[in-house]
Amino acid sequence: MRILIAEPLAAGGISLLRAQPGWEVIVSNPKEYEQYLADADALIVRSGLIVDAAVLAKAPKLRVIGRAGVGVDNVELPAATSAGVLVMNTPGGNAVSVAEHTIALMLSMARSIPSASASTKAGKWEKRKYIGTELRGKTLGIVGLGSIGREVVKRATAFEMRIVANDPYVNSQTAKSVGVDLVDLPTLYAESDYITLHTALTPESNRMLSREAFGKMKTGVRILNCARGELIDQDALREALASGKVAGAALDVFEKEPPSPDDPLLKMEGLVATPHIGGSTEEAQETVGLRLAQQIVDYLSSGVALQAVNLPALTPEQYKTLGPYSQLAERLGNFASYVSTGNPRIVRLVYFGKIAEYNTLLVRNAGLAGVLHRSLARKANSVNAMQIAADRGLTVAERHDQRSTHTDSVRLELETDTGLTWVEGAVVLDQPRLVQVDGIYCEAPLEGNLTFMQNEDVPGVIGYIGDVLGKNGVNIATFSLGRKSAGAEAVAVVQTDQPVQEDVLSQLLKNPAIKRARSVKFTTE
Repeated sequence: MRILIAEPLAAGGISLLRAQPGWEVIVSNPKEYEQYLADADALIVRSGLIVDAAVLAKAPKLRVIGRAGVGVDNVELPAATSAGVLVMNTPGGNAVSVAEHTIALMLSMARSIPSASASTKAGKWEKRKYIGTELRGKTLGIVGLGSIGREVVKRATAFEMRIVANDPYVNSQTAKSVGVDLVDLPTLYAESDYITLHTALTPESNRMLSREAFGKMKTGVRILNCARGELIDQDALREALASGKVAGAALDVFEKEPPSPDDPLLKMEGLVATPHIGGSTEEAQETVGLRLAQQIVDYLSSGVALQAVNLPALTPEQYKTLGPYSQLAERLGNFASYVSTGNPRIVRLVYFGKIAEYNTLLVRNAGLAGVLHRSLARKANSVNAMQIAADRGLTVAERHDQRSTHTDSVRLELETDTGLTWVEGAVVLDQPRLVQVDGIYCEAPLEGNLTFMQNEDVPGVIGYIGDVLGKNGVNIATFSLGRKSAGAEAVAVVQTDQPVQEDVLSQLLKNPAIKRARSVKFTTE
């Protein structure tokens, strides 16, 4: 077994790999590593080296790529999957370090430590100017209760802070178990003295702290971001700092890194800035190195794939049978995550017909991954979906119904704290199709730009939808309808050539007969 380390790895991780009987460990660097690819079984990288199809073509024996860190943006996942190479990373390895940095930044703002230090070093003694505030009794709003967010909770609790949080994939019971109140974003904005971001960058979260969001916050709020720079509209933050709406901001990340020295935000007196060092501690680097080494040992020795971010290689027979239904389940899960309301508690999958005769773990995980895709920084897939669900406090269940009278299909039920949404689909000509939503037959493709609507079965609704979409330059590709009975509840799934934006959805909802309108975005691999 040959292990190729192409970028720096903690000494403890290297020692663990070298301790495996019969393993050859080559410690190289980004300039020279390619000469060892031909015989490598495992490749270990960090963030600097790009692993694309060209690199994979030089490594015919490669079985696993290990990324020492959280993201895998530098690894071409489709190419790795096509080559049968498992890709794994080490999320959470630096969670404590980032959480501690968050607390350090919070204290820096509360006590004006950076400016007080600079003043004292300049020969001044401005005791009256730098009167601070205590963290005790203040409300901390945490956006994102993943591994880092939960570590922040532990430390903020010691300061006797009240903690509220928002996370669409954590239910209220899980939140209470870690000692926080789960609230919606407007409530979090309105009640928090400090707001810290630890969420994934998604279309919904991109620039979530906007002018509108700052307008909902209390005057004097302080903002922290150790997640992704794109979560904050930096111009809006600069304006909020200048007006006094935001009393202080502490940023470890920026939209563009490094930021320009001329960036006006850096000139703001109320800003504390650090150069993306939240996870940069000796302990975090050692933890990440050891975890990755152990994961590679587990996978190459026993086939146990921990923290995988792509699908493992399947035999042609397995893929022929389960592949289409796995894709169907994933699309159903994705669809359900957009059309449901509330925070998920339980995901159930029910299999009908011949598919119910098989071991459906792969299909189950694919459906669960579809549910999870929407708001995670990590890529949820059939390998890591169950682990992510466990971390998020989701219950997962399955049922097999082999009734021969029922079409071969998969039903996915998503139970949240506000109710149950279920969708059912089938594979038609090797393509995933939606056939039911909450017991209403409505056949539609599970691809492209979809808009789901729930409405009263009254005249004029279809014409109104077409009129709104037409006025906004949105062309309809397919229009699928269904209802329980005449005059009762109805649903529509509209496939369009262009995405339907939020402002168009708002226009649709102005018709009192339309009760719900949601755009569905399918994750592309």
